[in-house]
Amino acid sequence: MASTATFSTDGIAGLEHNFLTGKLEDLVRWARSRSSWPATFGLACCAIEMMAAGGPHYDMARFGMEVFRASPRQADIMIVAGRVSQKMAPVLRQIHDQMMEPKWVISMGVCASSGGMFNNYAIVQGVDEVVPVDVYAPGCPPSPETLMQAIVTLHGLIQTGEIMRRRDENGGGARIELAEPGSVGTPTPVTFGSR
Repeated sequence: MASTATFSTDGIAGLEHNFLTGKLEDLVRWARSRSSWPATFGLACCAIEMMAAGGPHYDMARFGMEVFRASPRQADIMIVAGRVSQKMAPVLRQIHDQMMEPKWVISMGVCASSGGMFNNYAIVQGVDEVVPVDVYAPGCPPSPETLMQAIVTLHGLIQTGEIMRRRDENGGGARIELAEPGSVGTPTPVTFGSR
């Protein structure tokens, strides 16, 4: 009786055809979704919850995100945790522009997502007015579990290619329309391409 070689007994050598097939694009998406490094942008109480999510209890290393980068040039995910003031908005945009492509943004908390309870001129009423946001994590402040769910959602969107498809349809990232210099009256609202 002839014995049949199986993968479990002989390993890869037991396969009749020793090769793997698949689309390179799928492999790249899979690698991107599992090797993302976040650039933290902690601005308020949501940052404490983000730090807790980075601790050993929640183990972000299982998502390939154990390294929070201090340099935007080494990061590809920005987690905006907390309210964004008008003075901080240009800094946020500069850091976002310095991040490598492709890059993604998670808006963490109701203050970052919509201005929260701070409905005044000093706070940006949603970080999507400054940078294009891919995933929103709701709550005040959202728990580490909520941030983890946002990360899992983002990784799913990266792996399926949904984000890149929407970016191609909308012509890239954010588009800003500003009032002409010296014009009087209400400036043209800042608009961004929806992702």
